[in-house]
Amino acid sequence: MATINLKGGVGKTTTTAGLAEFLSAEFNKRVLVIDLDPQTNLTTVLIGEKKWEELNDDGYTLATLFKDALRPEGEPPEFDLEKTLQRNVSPVDAVTKVDLLPSSLDLIDVQDRLASMSSGRFYSNNPTDLLRKAVWKIIDDYDYVLVDCPPNLGIVTLNGLRISDGYIIPTIPDVLSTYGIPQIQRHVKAFADDNAQPIAEIGIVVTKFRAASTVHRNTVLRLEADEELPEVLQTYIPERDSIAGSAEFVDRSTLRQKYGYQGEYKAFRSMTEEFIELVEEKA
Repeated sequence: MATINLKGGVGKTTTTAGLAEFLSAEFNKRVLVIDLDPQTNLTTVLIGEKKWEELNDDGYTLATLFKDALRPEGEPPEFDLEKTLQRNVSPVDAVTKVDLLPSSLDLIDVQDRLASMSSGRFYSNNPTDLLRKAVWKIIDDYDYVLVDCPPNLGIVTLNGLRISDGYIIPTIPDVLSTYGIPQIQRHVKAFADDNAQPIAEIGIVVTKFRAASTVHRNTVLRLEADEELPEVLQTYIPERDSIAGSAEFVDRSTLRQKYGYQGEYKAFRSMTEEFIELVEEKA
């Protein structure tokens, strides 16, 4: 399942991390998180900045996978799936079944260069198929694979979509955050059609919701009424300091301690349960 929005700062990383941790701790699912966003926020949420820096220095991130595609013909690849795969991540004790393929800031430069990569012998190299070829051996080890995509529709994002059965769009319910949703729909559908690969619209996840905001309430009503848009999940993730603070890598025993006791935990659990139902129904 891909998570995508063309606007940054909409809670995409928090939504993805929350889904992964709740799927594991509350629903006993084995989850692989693939962080394709060069901002690396999801990676640092799950393993901390210090561990990420060590991996980045050693080349054990997804940037190495994409750099391999740019190497001259005949050079051996450097991407090592086993060493890059981080097992049992999350600072929450209750989360025991989440693995991670970490991101890197280097993906920013790599994405721009992938468009000019060599087609390889017999035109076998497809720049949007690199991730799928690298991870297909381990995909079936997991109940869910969550792919955090960059806030664009470039080649790295298309790699994420290429292995996805469906996608969600986390968004703040305001004009600027929701403006690009139809564009996402059109591009994903065109990409899916070109690859003869169904990619289901799982739904829109409302984030940073303020019940007292007229703009937020009206935007949600507009999204729900528009039959051309994906379904809106009925659980809205509220705007809370505790949820914003969940991005900090701090050891905690439970998900309630991480996400908050004032309804935040309940919102994430309910959202995850709804997500599971929609995935089983649509994907």
